[in-house]
Amino acid sequence: MSRKHKPVQARFARRAGYRSLCRWVTGVGLKRSEYGTHSLRRTKASIIYRATGNLRAVQILLGHSKIENTVRYLGIDVEDALALAENTEI
Repeated sequence: MSRKHKPVQARFARRAGYRSLCRWVTGVGLKRSEYGTHSLRRTKASIIYRATGNLRAVQILLGHSKIENTVRYLGIDVEDALALAENTEI
């Protein structure tokens, strides 16, 4: 689905989340231009991966259908990530 065709509720939820983030970032004295909802999503996924080494769990959390997409998203070495994924039980 392209952005134009997302349900109205999804668009409003995204905007509301972005506005909340902007208020919070500004409120704690940070530059609003340096923070966004996507960067926080990516940061959380990276932190979970580093803490657990569980690539499959991160894949599920991000909603990726292919493990290769998760590897690319996190910017990690493909061979290391696939070895971790094969050894991880969920």
